[in-house]
Amino acid sequence: MAINRILILGGTLEARLLAARLAARPDTAVTLSLAGRTRRPVRQPVPVISGGFGGAAGLEKHLRRTGTRLMIDATHPYAARMSANAAAAAAASGIGFFQLVRPAWQPVAGDRWQTAADGAAAAAALGAAPRRVFLTLGRQELAPFLAAPQHRYLIRSVDPVEPPLAVPEARYLLGRGPFDEAAERALLEGEGIEAIVAKNSGGTASYGKIAAARALAIPVILIDRPALPDAVRAASLEEAEAMAAHALASPPAAALSAPAAAKRGV
Repeated sequence: MAINRILILGGTLEARLLAARLAARPDTAVTLSLAGRTRRPVRQPVPVISGGFGGAAGLEKHLRRTGTRLMIDATHPYAARMSANAAAAAAASGIGFFQLVRPAWQPVAGDRWQTAADGAAAAAALGAAPRRVFLTLGRQELAPFLAAPQHRYLIRSVDPVEPPLAVPEARYLLGRGPFDEAAERALLEGEGIEAIVAKNSGGTASYGKIAAARALAIPVILIDRPALPDAVRAASLEEAEAMAAHALASPPAAALSAPAAAKRGV
């Protein structure tokens, strides 16, 4: 039996779950690639490559060297550079490729949302008056809030923020989702949070704070998702698994993308 090598670009819950599903097939050998930024990554169900490939050219070289048949970009919706490198490497190497992108959250009645193009715009949107702000952006994306030192920040990240944000008042929480609504509501109330700044990550793992903010009428500033390269796209694990099966069942020349009908934005 021929073994099909699959590379999944991960860092998300969906990537881990998809890797486990595809690894269960007898005709596949699945490898998961992680950026290597998290100090204590979650245990993965397949072999892991950590630290990246050196841009699109390095990734293309890896795909050719390993004889990879299919690559799936299941990185975070905000990992735009990695997604661009993946699309370019897949096109250059001629292998099957698609993206697994969780749909963005959509506002419902009671949400008090404001969108911002980036961290700097979000910091400005907090306004001049001091507020108690909950930041859930990741430790590498906090620098823009140096321009708004009047606020009191509660910052949650998976790994410690080092060095700490150089503002007069900041407190840090370490945590890895999922975070449920009840716990998030207790946190927001206990800390007297007056505004939240977050990414529109989609999915359920970090939606608890959004639902809690709605219940407490707390405004949320959501940083817009970056533009992703044009590619065939799955919006769920089930869709991604079906698209992978289609690609592996097709001759290599016909498996460069999943069916055209599946190409859509999310």
